[in-house]
Amino acid sequence: MPAQNCEAVVLENSMQAADIYLLKAGLPAGAAAPRAGQFYMLRCWGPDEAPLLSRPISVHEYDGEKRTVSFLYQVKGRGTRRLAALEPGSALALTGPAGNGFLLEGATAVVVGGGIGTAPLLQLAKDLARAGVVTDAILGFRDEPYRVEAFRAVCRHVEVATDTGSVGHKGFVTDLLVPGHYDTVYICGPEVMMEKAARMALGAGVRTYVSKEAKMACGLGACLGCTCRTGEGAPVSVCKDGPVFEGGVFYGSGT
Repeated sequence: MPAQNCEAVVLENSMQAADIYLLKAGLPAGAAAPRAGQFYMLRCWGPDEAPLLSRPISVHEYDGEKRTVSFLYQVKGRGTRRLAALEPGSALALTGPAGNGFLLEGATAVVVGGGIGTAPLLQLAKDLARAGVVTDAILGFRDEPYRVEAFRAVCRHVEVATDTGSVGHKGFVTDLLVPGHYDTVYICGPEVMMEKAARMALGAGVRTYVSKEAKMACGLGACLGCTCRTGEGAPVSVCKDGPVFEGGVFYGSGT
């Protein structure tokens, strides 16, 4: 289904950690239901106001009964600062859901996230658990973890790694990953982390999916602003062809 434009209402917008916010919005009747891994283009300013572009943010949680969608985002610039200033009752323009979501596969799975890359993995973990897939989570942060308890509520085991060692394992999420224990590995986070985790999983012969991040203008595949190249050099649009890809597309043997 093509992405839709709609006006949502902000229900909550709270700080979860330094520069990390959780925004929950109520969707209007008739708005399409998002899948884990999809994203919306968010905007709370007029067409003639700065910044020029809407902000692409992945679905963190979706409640079909209450018709709410939540976004976990990091404040980095003018657009996300404006989002962080929204109060309950404010209007929020959404375009989406856009992109391809995660496929639910296997009897056992692990979601591997780094920093704000953990955002799209919560709804995925919920969907996997609902489908009867035994799911673990490995979550990495620089120092202060966030939203870990939400993962604990739906996952069998949750392990945390921090760069500083303030919580959990001091080191990288890949130190904790044993891909051969799972049928499927799902990854989202910084490129260096994602590449290492994907290569580990692919090397173990495990089905691997990655959620890529890129700067976007339209979010619909028209402007080609988020084009990147696969391991074989073919151009793909993160917004239209992704953001979820099979790991081998970028990190397979020979790439």
